[in-house]
Order: sequence, then structure tokens, then C-alpha cells
Amino acid sequence: MKLHELKPAEGSRKTRNRVGRGTGSGNGKTAGKGHKGQNARSGGGVRPGFEGGQTPLFRRLPKRGFTNINRKDYAIVNLETLNRFEEGTEVTPELLLETGIVSNVKSGVKILGNGQLEKKLTVKANKFSASAKEAIENAGGTAEVI
Repeated sequence: MKLHELKPAEGSRKTRNRVGRGTGSGNGKTAGKGHKGQNARSGGGVRPGFEGGQTPLFRRLPKRGFTNINRKDYAIVNLETLNRFEEGTEVTPELLLETGIVSNVKSGVKILGNGQLEKKLTVKANKFSASAKEAIENAGGTAEVI
């Protein structure tokens, strides 16, 4: 086989339909839109979710709950990810952002106790889970709430 002999798989490529290019094309005159009506007009058609005047699904379904505008969303970091730092490093949200562990600090950083911490670190974060705080102190480090 040579480069000039390469062809796409049978049926994988379909030629596009050129609408409104004469009667012989099968889609001339009204260009596949039929005669008159809402969908034949320029800018015609109905908005998404419109059901011809019937009460739309999104209005028929019951609404529940609310969105708390004061909700705080924390960037989560597990203990096992902190092992990449050198012994005795002071881990701050800025350092986590710099190293790419966290892409967005959001309302702050929360340290969770997933995994093992083998290094003595000073960790400064906005929140700690009880197990994370315990694990950091057991490893000989300190957990400071900022």
C-alpha cells in the first residue's frame, strides 16, 4: 500500500447536502423546508423546550430546594498529595496553587485525611478534617488554621 492509495473506510465519509441548488438536486425550490409555515421562515422555529403551547416539561416538574448564596466551596487536598514536598516545608494555599496541586483556591483550602503522610510538614490551610489534623501531628508536623 502506498500513500496515494489510502482511502477512508467505506461509509465513514458522507458528502454534505447542498440545499437550494436547483430541482435536479432533490432539494431545490423550497430547500427542504416545505411550503410556508413557521419553520419555512427566516429565523423561524420554536425556542428550546417549547411544546406547542402545552405546559413544558420544565414547568410541569416540581421544584425543590434552593441555592445558598453564602455557600463556601473549598479546594480539597488529600494528605497523600502532600508527600511530594520536602521535609519541613511550610505548605500554604499559595504554594499549592504554584505547584499545580490546586487549580483554584475558591473559598479556601481544606485538607482531608485520605492516604498516609510520611513527612514532617507545617500545613497552613483554611480547614482541616479531624483525621487530617491528627495524621499531620502524628507525623511530627503542625496544622495551622488561617
